[in-house]
Amino acid sequence: PNFEAEAVFDQEFIKVKLSEYIGKKYVILFFYPLDFTFVCPTEITAFSDRYSEFEKLNTEVLGVSVDSVFSHLAWIQTERKSGGLGDLNYPLVSDVTKSISKSYNVLIHDQGIALRGLFIIDKEGVIQHSTINNLGIGRSVDETLRTLQALQYVQDNPDEVCPAGWKPGDKSMKPDPKLSKDYFAAI
Repeated sequence: PNFEAEAVFDQEFIKVKLSEYIGKKYVILFFYPLDFTFVCPTEITAFSDRYSEFEKLNTEVLGVSVDSVFSHLAWIQTERKSGGLGDLNYPLVSDVTKSISKSYNVLIHDQGIALRGLFIIDKEGVIQHSTINNLGIGRSVDETLRTLQALQYVQDNPDEVCPAGWKPGDKSMKPDPKLSKDYFAAI
């Protein structure tokens, strides 16, 4: 679902529209429960530290929580060694109305916070992958990158599929009862 919201990027308040990426970039849209918590900064900084890898894959990263842009900014202005984020390489989106969290079905209504949801949205604006982690379990940037690469591969090679654990350079297979035997014979 499309959205427009305030965000913080490069220590400034900006507007983010998901529709601006359609036709241009893939998007990693991830939700986290709250600013100034414990697992959240480990994920947010991990995605930021590896942002250049997403850039090479023509992908934007957007983090979203129900906190205000003021809370996001204060957290960004707090040093990492003190539990803060420091500067990030992508925007943190404010969902104070909880409308984005609701539209992606990640809002925990009785708590007013988002689940730890992650969505890979392709260049056409279609959600191609989604995961939701337990609130106490952080996400893997490695697995997000691997899944994104596999998605891009099958979109570029529609007559092939990627087996479990596939990484760029690994053998793919044909989704055909006879042709898939070549793959299985080699493993």
